Amino acid sequence: MLLSKKLASIAPSSTLVMTQKARQLRESGVDVISLSSGEPDFDTPDHIKQAAMRAIEKGQTKYTNVDGIPQLKDAICAKFKRDNGLTYSPDQINISPGGKAVIYNALIASLNEGDEVIIPAPCWVSYPEMVRLAGGVPVLIQTNFAHRYRLTPESLARAITPRTKWLFLNSPSNPTGQAYSRTELLALADILRAHPQVHILTDDIYEHLLYDGGEFATIAQAAPELYPRTLTMNGVSKAYAMTGWRIGYAGGPPALINAMAKVMGQTTSNAASISQWAALAALTGPQDFIASSNATYTQRRDFVVERLNNIAGVNCPRPDGAFYVFPDCTALMGKTTAAGTKLLTDIDLAESLLTQAHVATVPGSAFHSSPNIRISYSSDMQTLIKACDRIEEFCATLT
Repeated sequence: MLLSKKLASIAPSSTLVMTQKARQLRESGVDVISLSSGEPDFDTPDHIKQAAMRAIEKGQTKYTNVDGIPQLKDAICAKFKRDNGLTYSPDQINISPGGKAVIYNALIASLNEGDEVIIPAPCWVSYPEMVRLAGGVPVLIQTNFAHRYRLTPESLARAITPRTKWLFLNSPSNPTGQAYSRTELLALADILRAHPQVHILTDDIYEHLLYDGGEFATIAQAAPELYPRTLTMNGVSKAYAMTGWRIGYAGGPPALINAMAKVMGQTTSNAASISQWAALAALTGPQDFIASSNATYTQRRDFVVERLNNIAGVNCPRPDGAFYVFPDCTALMGKTTAAGTKLLTDIDLAESLLTQAHVATVPGSAFHSSPNIRISYSSDMQTLIKACDRIEEFCATLT
């Protein structure tokens, strides 16, 4: 079969590739510690699971409205008002089978061939690939540690052209865990005001995973004048430990929301009905477990950052949120492992950590930033201690 030329330009998800490699090694009997997956290790809270079981018992297993049940749309409107001070009506809400689907549906619904999408890098691996699949051109703006991996107004202004259709913002970020403050968002808004053709897609999936008393802000909230051209995306996967339930949602302009529903009507149709009822329980039920989870994440983050920064050649910034660290490993490049592998790139480093230290990470190049690696600390402390011991032992043997 001759495959699509468009598909040939798409890279596979490196996070999934590394997770699969770790799984294969584990299945062959190797004791692999996987720190490559972007998934909470907590179980979905009981009240959410019980809501799903009730939905099954009530026979709520049929097709729903293509972009979501009314009850969940109402709950999402209430969530946006409660948490973000944003007023949306149900006709401004899209519910898709996962946050990734929300983004892809929005791109398919809005991009014409050659339209540009500005993406600050490092960035989630799927952003540029989804833009390419939708016929757009990803425009990556490299950020750096000096600016804590945040997009600056100056670099944004330089990147905007007449073809620019979207700006992506992800805060807290995957892979860096860094978050934009309200002041920083306002500075970006000052640039965007002069470019009314630019729409903003803000990926807030890690909104509730923010530590040290940090206050979350999203751009439509910080700069209300941008509200009419902002798609505010979120979901239940991270904060509510519901990755496998596949529910993402967004609030945005009615015309775009209608267009996204049109796309869904000819592709996926609705998100799973049972998952929608579970998401309703997540958004309207108890929220206290989030603070408890965050306390655990904070403890894990502080441990991993300290351990990594004690390793010669590793510089690990302290993230604001999410559950990733993104250490700079520049000083390890050019060294040779005990097995004789010369580390020329972060891919060499990640693969050597997997095959020689049996710790799965993701190379920073997957996120368009080198030479870094992404490490997820969404594992229990015993696992993280063991993993850090292995990484430290591995680095100690480099020559």
